[in-house]
Amino acid sequence: MDVLASLSLGFSVALTPTNLLFCFVGVLLGTLVGVLPGIGPVATIALLLPLTFKMGPASAVIMLAGIYYGAAYGGSTTSILVNIPGEAASVITCLDGYQMARQGRAGPALGIAAFGSFIAGTVGVLGLMLFAPVLGRAALSFGPPEYFALTVLGLTLVSYLAQGSMIKALIMAVLGLLAGNIGADPVSGAERFTYGSLTLGDGLGLVPVAMGMFGIAEVLDNLSLTAGRDIYEKKIKGLLPNLKDWKDSFWPIIRGSVTGFFIGILPGPSGAMSSFASYAMEKRLSPYPEKFGSGVIEGVAGPESANNAATAGAFIPLLSLGIPSNIVMALFVGALMIHGVQPGPLFIKNHPELFWGVVASMYVGNVMLLVLNLPLIGIWVRVLKIPYSILFTLIFLFCLIGVYSLNNNAVEIFIMIAFGVIGFIMRKAGFEGAPFILALVLGPIMETSLRQSLIISHGSFAIFFSRPVSAVLMVLAVTFLLTSLIPALKTKRQKLAAEMSG
Repeated sequence: MDVLASLSLGFSVALTPTNLLFCFVGVLLGTLVGVLPGIGPVATIALLLPLTFKMGPASAVIMLAGIYYGAAYGGSTTSILVNIPGEAASVITCLDGYQMARQGRAGPALGIAAFGSFIAGTVGVLGLMLFAPVLGRAALSFGPPEYFALTVLGLTLVSYLAQGSMIKALIMAVLGLLAGNIGADPVSGAERFTYGSLTLGDGLGLVPVAMGMFGIAEVLDNLSLTAGRDIYEKKIKGLLPNLKDWKDSFWPIIRGSVTGFFIGILPGPSGAMSSFASYAMEKRLSPYPEKFGSGVIEGVAGPESANNAATAGAFIPLLSLGIPSNIVMALFVGALMIHGVQPGPLFIKNHPELFWGVVASMYVGNVMLLVLNLPLIGIWVRVLKIPYSILFTLIFLFCLIGVYSLNNNAVEIFIMIAFGVIGFIMRKAGFEGAPFILALVLGPIMETSLRQSLIISHGSFAIFFSRPVSAVLMVLAVTFLLTSLIPALKTKRQKLAAEMSG
């Protein structure tokens, strides 16, 4: 009964005209971001954070959340029609979605992606509604040692699940922790690494750094690519899947929704991981695995459902523990704190209208996306033909305006450009930006928790292993490190031996 009363409160917030408008704007922008290759929800949310300052906290979070799960919807369009994923989570959809389009079945592929996304989004929101309050209540017993262990595990998992080298991901996480130390010491108040700069006295701002590493670096990275895009030119018809399509897709959608939701809770690129996991599962369970990659509808339905369910799952650790599980959630921490809202165990208790308002808005947003996506496919195809040179010039301009409007501080423009160049160079060298940004956000929490723990224990590190929850979390972090580093060392030794014998 409490859940129904809470949900009623949420709908009373979500269905106000202002919040409905921002929900619509969010899902529309999110779909556009998903459709356009090379932009992504991270850069878009970073760009739009300054625009949320004058909004109420509920309107701001509802719009930003709409962009996040809207991008998961839109990413399938380019994968199916252009064979270019709009975002990382849609990479796997290219395999069967584009083959279906080449066989004249682009309509059913886009249709099942939209319906599967709607069903999975609804399942994900139900999971968020049920699990976040329970986890939030459990987290009330957390003290500084548990929070320190949780941040260590979070950063370890993000590095462990990174797409490239784990060593490089760990290096980026360490650099992020060092960057998080810039500014005032949380205990003594002494300035660190500020070099007399008033701007650095408050620490490195999340928005300029994120806009640089994901907005500016994205522009530079895409302008450096010369590959053309083969737009699907045929008329798209028959968007409604037939009875056989539904029969083939029903269980992949259900399995993808459940799998995606639970993978979404884990730190790391949950959308990409969930879609790949769903595709592998469907291929293994299929009576005709050899047909995957040639245009089977299960290869679209499962991954697209998993991808969308993961977006709802990602909100659980943020709203119940105050720990961002991926780079987008790290930006949500910034958005909430801008409005004076502290995410964490007390979030649902102190701000029930905000939590349940966001949950209810996701129900509304999923319906909007279903209604929007199918009729607008023709428009998205035309949008894909906009030249990159025009598109990314506008993005660069928005970055400059956005970061300056943050504090009317020109120094932050230089910080953004500097991190844009650094981010671009690191991408080319195979270093991912996500561990850096997450460490930048988690660094102050980790440092404060560590120092509070050591004050409680009079300097003894045994406190992290004498308390059951923190001990389990620390053991898990060490296990993930060892299981990934030891095989890597063995592989290097084998390569060296082969080279010497050759």
